[in-house]
Amino acid sequence: MTLQAQIDSEQKSVAIPVIESEEGEIQEEVKEEGKPINNQGFIIPKEDNINGLTVPKQNQPTDLPKKEFSMFNKEEFGDPGELYEDRINKHAKYTDLRKEQQYRGNTTTQFFGDHRTTSKNINIVYRDYGAFDGDHIRVFINGDVVKTSVLLTPDYSGFKFNLVPGINKIDFFALDTGQVSPNTAEFQILDEFGEVISGNQWNLAKGVKATIIIIKE
Repeated sequence: MTLQAQIDSEQKSVAIPVIESEEGEIQEEVKEEGKPINNQGFIIPKEDNINGLTVPKQNQPTDLPKKEFSMFNKEEFGDPGELYEDRINKHAKYTDLRKEQQYRGNTTTQFFGDHRTTSKNINIVYRDYGAFDGDHIRVFINGDVVKTSVLLTPDYSGFKFNLVPGINKIDFFALDTGQVSPNTAEFQILDEFGEVISGNQWNLAKGVKATIIIIKE
């Protein structure tokens, strides 16, 4: 803080003599207008400066927070209940789709990858892992029909095939879905020593195929 006070002075006042004019009239004393008081060190505070001390400006948050940028569209909901209902509906649609796929079977080709072997031949076996309901398949190797129509039974059946160097593409084509949809089967591919190269299951709609590639090195 800066304080200011008057300094007491013991100097006595001086009387100013009366001046007479030529005509003998007495003229009154002429007083000078007072000068403004000199500011002796007191600093007038500004918005960001008080008595020499810098005060940080207070920024008032007038703008609303900016919305976070996103490349993906986000749905906005008025209340949490709408969000919960939307999630329930999406889950129900997904469940219905899964049930439909399980009932009708896959409507696109199922690809079971490519596998390498040094074996000269392979043994291809398959069976109906579901209910024995009359599922039939057709088997292609490198585009040629090797089995025209095979009835899938609960027990494994199959055939041997001599591999050609390089790619050997095997397709299992669902001729029908039997009495109960879809066409269900489990298959295994074994090398000449009886070791399993690959194995899997399919659930196919009528007219759809499952594919696997065996590469002979």
